[in-house]
Amino acid sequence: MKVTLFLMFEGRAEEAVTLYCETIPASHVLDVTRYGVGEDGPEGTVKLARASIGGQEVMIFNSPVHHAFAFTPSFSFFVDCSSEQELGRIVDVLSKEGSFLMPTGNYGFSQCFAWLNDRFGVSWQINLP
Repeated sequence: MKVTLFLMFEGRAEEAVTLYCETIPASHVLDVTRYGVGEDGPEGTVKLARASIGGQEVMIFNSPVHHAFAFTPSFSFFVDCSSEQELGRIVDVLSKEGSFLMPTGNYGFSQCFAWLNDRFGVSWQINLP
């Protein structure tokens, strides 16, 4: 048995996987399948990508269908950083055009912590243990 995280986007999957792999250390794209001629999505756009994000395998799907739901903060990526500089860089990148649920600060349970929704609505908890 294998369990893999699955994120569904509506037209922005390639932008998301690129941002995540460029921002989170030890991340890279594993493979990409693109929509072909006659398929539901725009030809040449990402249909499904698999990426290792900080060592966690994630499937990223680009739905050609609009859904009445989106991401929720009840699911989030939890990232432990190795330094305050790394935390600051990740928070700066992921918060651009996003919103904070908890701005960067000391909440007593870690040295430094931020919780945010990125520009796609995906939730991230960025922590310095």
